[in-house]
Amino acid sequence: MWQTSEEKKQAYELLLLQQKGLLEAEAHWIASLSNSSALLNETLKDTVFAGYYLFEEGELILGPFQGKVSCTRIKLGKGVCGESAEKQETVIVANVKEHDNYISCDSAAMSEIVVPMVKNGRLIGVLDIDSSKTHGYDEIDQEYLEKYVDILLSVL
Repeated sequence: MWQTSEEKKQAYELLLLQQKGLLEAEAHWIASLSNSSALLNETLKDTVFAGYYLFEEGELILGPFQGKVSCTRIKLGKGVCGESAEKQETVIVANVKEHDNYISCDSAAMSEIVVPMVKNGRLIGVLDIDSSKTHGYDEIDQEYLEKYVDILLSVL
């Protein structure tokens, strides 16, 4: 991981600029989500899953992602993604093995952050990122990943 909080923030600032650049070059939502997940996967160290679950007909459905084969449908309130979607709040789990409502899609995942994607009061989906390390995410990750989602939602 990054050596200091400042290095981490600098990496995220670059990530936000890269995300804006990708979105200027392409407006189709599938292409944008696909490149967005690839950018996260390449940038965030120890990532085993970076992707989107999209809200449709009362459940989250797997969207563009980087990682191994994953869960395809998640009910609201189930798992970390379902919790985040239902509460419409970012959820950070330091150790997935200690989280009662965790759904294991990849045994390599040890910690997780999920950011809801809400536009004009409507749930669009969630950004889900899993790390191979416990305690992989903190308030810096939350701050910047929420900004990342806001940038993405501005064009969706």
